[in-house]
Amino acid sequence: MTTKPSIPTVSIIGLGNLGRALAGAFLDQGYRTTVWNRSPAKADDLVARGAHRAATVAEALAAGELVIVCVLDYDTVSRLLTPAADALRGRILLNLTSGTPEPARELAAWVAGQGADYLDGAVYAVPQTIGTADAFVLYSGSSAVFETYREQLDLLGAPTFVGTDPGLASLYDVALLSGMYGMFAGFFQSVAVADSARIKATDITALLVPWLNGAAAALPGFAAEIDSGDYATETSNLDINTVGLANMLTATKAQGIGVDLLTPLQTLFERQIAQGHGSASLSRAIESLRPPR
Repeated sequence: MTTKPSIPTVSIIGLGNLGRALAGAFLDQGYRTTVWNRSPAKADDLVARGAHRAATVAEALAAGELVIVCVLDYDTVSRLLTPAADALRGRILLNLTSGTPEPARELAAWVAGQGADYLDGAVYAVPQTIGTADAFVLYSGSSAVFETYREQLDLLGAPTFVGTDPGLASLYDVALLSGMYGMFAGFFQSVAVADSARIKATDITALLVPWLNGAAAALPGFAAEIDSGDYATETSNLDINTVGLANMLTATKAQGIGVDLLTPLQTLFERQIAQGHGSASLSRAIESLRPPR
């Protein structure tokens, strides 16, 4: 099932902003591309560029050796594919729908039961950067599919295979997005504090961005400490950071600003100090998040 096709054909199911960008990337490289969307009009511009418009999901599955699904959620994937299951046999299904690990594993098992191969993916790009150096995609599932269709995957963004467990791409996605939303939380807190003194959001952000870029340089060192389990430090330890963050929270409340976004971080620090780890690196706060081992 993983033999490279002599004339690669691709089908895209789901033509939101990302799905249209994916189809466009294949059309630009001369691939025979079939598209399907619940609202057929969304395919009009792609058809004008040479894509074939499938009338049904089953037709789209039958038309492409590599079938890419990019829809709202995994429930939608199942609703679309289940009635067309017979057309899946012998196909490669690449699911670029955002989701979580367990549904990805369940979908992979179901796809295998239909006689098809499965690859799950997490896309890190805005649609207009698909196929550029600014885009990358994480994949998990069939390593044979990843290697066989590497040329096609390269068209979407830099591909990285993270493991044969189909749920791993989603797990990586949750981890990376957690970092992103944590950054947003800090940004909102920063802007709120500045706003309490009538400082414009644009003014504080102009200072915040280079400060955060510099702070990010500490993350690889923290990561090495976490992987090794050695949290010894002679610099910024938990004691120092706990006092500093407590002062920040006090000053923030004095400005009439809520501290809901940062109080949980202070709780992690205090928990580690209560366990006798005040002299340890700030990175040891992760031990308050880990389940018992």
